[in-house]
Amino acid sequence: MPFLARPCSVRARCTLIAALFTVSVLVVLGATLDLAIRYRIQSGAFRLAEQVASQWSPVARDGMVPRPIPSNPPVDLIQVVDVHHRVVHASRGASATVPLSRRRPPPYARFQPYRECPPNDRCVLLKAIRLTPAPDASVVYAGIPEPDLLATHELEYAIAAGIAVVTGIAAWTAWMLVGRALRPVEAIRARISQVTVSDLSLRVPAPRGNDEIGRLATTANQTLTQLEGAVEQLRQFASTTSHELRTPIAGLRTQLEEALLYPDDVDAEAALRNALTTAGRLDAIVNDLLLLARLRAADPLPPEKIDLGELVAAEAGAHSAAVPINVHAPAGLEIRGSRMQLIRVLDNLLANALRHAESAVEVSVEPADDGVAVTVTDDGPGIPPAHRERVFERFVRLDDGRRRDPGGSGLGLAISRDIAHTHHGTLTIEDSPRGARFVLWLPLIRGGPAT
Repeated sequence: MPFLARPCSVRARCTLIAALFTVSVLVVLGATLDLAIRYRIQSGAFRLAEQVASQWSPVARDGMVPRPIPSNPPVDLIQVVDVHHRVVHASRGASATVPLSRRRPPPYARFQPYRECPPNDRCVLLKAIRLTPAPDASVVYAGIPEPDLLATHELEYAIAAGIAVVTGIAAWTAWMLVGRALRPVEAIRARISQVTVSDLSLRVPAPRGNDEIGRLATTANQTLTQLEGAVEQLRQFASTTSHELRTPIAGLRTQLEEALLYPDDVDAEAALRNALTTAGRLDAIVNDLLLLARLRAADPLPPEKIDLGELVAAEAGAHSAAVPINVHAPAGLEIRGSRMQLIRVLDNLLANALRHAESAVEVSVEPADDGVAVTVTDDGPGIPPAHRERVFERFVRLDDGRRRDPGGSGLGLAISRDIAHTHHGTLTIEDSPRGARFVLWLPLIRGGPAT
């Protein structure tokens, strides 16, 4: 239904909740206050009437009641009524013929309060006292007209007006306080709406303090910083990828155009072989790019338990090269991860070491720092310290690497480091007396061999 529609803003909802809560509490308090006031006034009237009735009760038993009975303001209605409901004595304010009440207290409860409401007249609060337990005993009635607060609804109207005023004040206060509290949120929303993919340099205003909104602004700014960095990396990656792909594509196009334009001067078979080699490099680059994208975007595969020593020994034994591979890989060092991805890392490291080694490649597996370290060392020219981090960047290939492997994609080490990171490990280059020393560190399964 329309009137039950949920308010569209947090400010309106909070104000509505505050108003409803205030009304609920005040209605309960108002009803309690109304009942308490009514009870207090009524009990006070009955007490005054009882005092007057008790004063004339012994006088009536002795038959010494004067005519008329003197009134005791504010109790102006006093009567002595016999068993036949006839008025025997009355005060000036009470009727001399019509009894104040036709109800008589029983013999076992001689004091009784009554509320009598005659037609077209104000109700009267009475206290009736039976003179004796005898069946024909007379009754003394002392009464007071019902006070205005009991006879009308003025008290309820006053309480309702107070509830309305206090509820209005509470709702206005809630509206102002919530609006002030949400003002930074609106500023954050307005600033975020200005952020675009082409301009991620904007930051949201962070209010002073360490409250929830301040932490929200800080987190939003951190997210925008990370997003700006990711977009910048994506742009650089797209630019670098375009450059790396343009060179082999241009070479492939040139070779094919020469074979078509100068069929008599160009060896067709050699041109096709060169084109096939260039296409193979393009295929390697594209496959590595796809693998790199899957590593960064796809959900990880369920990990399996892997004996890293056995895996390293198997992969080292599967490589046939001109230089020997010396392996020291004890069994029993178990990790969790993707077997296929770790095989890719080991293949990249072994292929890189074999490509640069002069006489031998050393491979070792040993515990290190609550994990296991796989070290691949060659005795080649090594990598200068200034370039040890650059080689892990995408498409970065040093001059010696280009000379030894012209068809490489330049993504092998970048992929290997990403795989290491997805396994909560690291891939670094450490100092070595000779050649390059790659160290792959992976965490052991909890409860595995100690270091």
